[in-house]
Amino acid sequence: MNSVRYRDQELKLRDGISLKSRIWFPHGKGPWPVLLMRQPYGREIASTVTYAHPSWWARNGYLVVIQDVRGQGASEGEFSGFIQEASDTSETHDWVRSMPECNGLLGTYGFSYQGLTQLIAEEGTPPPDCMIPAMTGLSENEHWSCEGGAFWWHLGIGWGLQLAAQKAQREKNSNAWHEIRESLESKKYLLNGHKLLKKNDPEGMANKWLKLSERENVHWNSYKPLDSWLKKPLLLIGGWWDPHLRGILNIFEKAKNAGGEPKLLIGPATHLQWWEGIQKTQLNFFDTYLKEKNEQHFFSQINLWNLTEKRWEASEQKTSPVWKLLSKGLASSCHLEGSLIPNPDLEVSGEVTIVHDPWRPVPAIGGHLSNTPGEVNRFRLDIRSDVAVFTSLPIFEDLRLEGIPILNLETICDREGFDLFTAISRIPGEKDNIVTQLSTGVLRVNNNEINQKSNREIRLQPMLATLKKGDRLRISISGSGWPAIGINPGQSKYLCEGPSPHCLVTTISLLLSNSKLKLESLISS
Repeated sequence: MNSVRYRDQELKLRDGISLKSRIWFPHGKGPWPVLLMRQPYGREIASTVTYAHPSWWARNGYLVVIQDVRGQGASEGEFSGFIQEASDTSETHDWVRSMPECNGLLGTYGFSYQGLTQLIAEEGTPPPDCMIPAMTGLSENEHWSCEGGAFWWHLGIGWGLQLAAQKAQREKNSNAWHEIRESLESKKYLLNGHKLLKKNDPEGMANKWLKLSERENVHWNSYKPLDSWLKKPLLLIGGWWDPHLRGILNIFEKAKNAGGEPKLLIGPATHLQWWEGIQKTQLNFFDTYLKEKNEQHFFSQINLWNLTEKRWEASEQKTSPVWKLLSKGLASSCHLEGSLIPNPDLEVSGEVTIVHDPWRPVPAIGGHLSNTPGEVNRFRLDIRSDVAVFTSLPIFEDLRLEGIPILNLETICDREGFDLFTAISRIPGEKDNIVTQLSTGVLRVNNNEINQKSNREIRLQPMLATLKKGDRLRISISGSGWPAIGINPGQSKYLCEGPSPHCLVTTISLLLSNSKLKLESLISS
């Protein structure tokens, strides 16, 4: 078979800026339906870190257009992030549909940044015929940069430096490029990355988000897709270990509220590592709506990967038990002393103290925010004396846990600021040394009233898992999750960055009398 041919082509925008695209052509005679991806990382790469190469889509009968967004790759202009994309998306869609090789039908695909470029356009812009946004969100605060008030340290700094390196490359600043590259490869970016951002891309998205995260009551950008777009066939893809999962759930709800019938897939995926079969699933979706193959039944509206059963399941949205936390004060010193009781009416008391030492912060491992995302055994963390651990008795029958875990408790702290990093895990049978982490979450507290009792709520990453008869459920709480989030110095005049002499030892008391662990529904509407 001959190789798929391609060509580069420019679109001249109404403001005079040219955007460069690479177009792959199917074999045979067109016209064909078009698949469009608008991205900031170079049209040659075409997000092949997660997607099949454009030539594969072309061999399946699609004209594939991969466009460099404004100010990136070979496109002209200054890159200013999401704010630039609505008008550029609208003009690009008009241009694509006017191509003689296009049969008038348009589908869009892409993840992360390229997921959001699918969803924002100028008022009145005709929608694409179908869309597959993956691993993305609409709020720069809640879905792109922060969780529980804490900036995504490893992710935010790392991504920001990637964009800074691309900027240096465009400007032919090889010294800056090499400096950034060395910092990333050596892992020094966790300590010097913020300085490099301020030096090489001070107006970049990541540096702006970091500055905003340290302020109270600031305005964050959030984007609103047109209702007419949300009503179109929509396949939303998320991963249990992807930081943008809450964004995908939010888009799903907005599409339903707009009168659409979106489909949702949440699988065993990190941001960059997806599951087998996802390429063909997307192809089937496009074939259904762009080639009229009428295969809409290929999965239910919400299809979820069960983390423990290792299989796909439809959403059930059933109510789960509510647990209380119980300890006589040793839950951080003896990892089997604290208890998790499935009785919301049980009256409990008790207090557990954890001491956060910034010299040896509790690391974040696995999950959706760490630098080692995915499934992990956290046993070695749970036996640390700066981690408070609460474990249930073996359950009497299988228990399906679907939803968003939420932990409520009261705290007293001796510093202006502190963090609560929390994990939920499954312990199979009697194997105390196997603690399979299912979900993590964080709450950052600043402007704390020192030594005053306050109610706290920690929202964890959504999850689906089934505990088998004899398994135990565990929740673990610590004062840090490095480098998923920066170290809270305990004093407001310093940023939450890497470990430094400004970081203070912090004592956090967990008051258990009103403690509660529950699961909220994945979808509220």
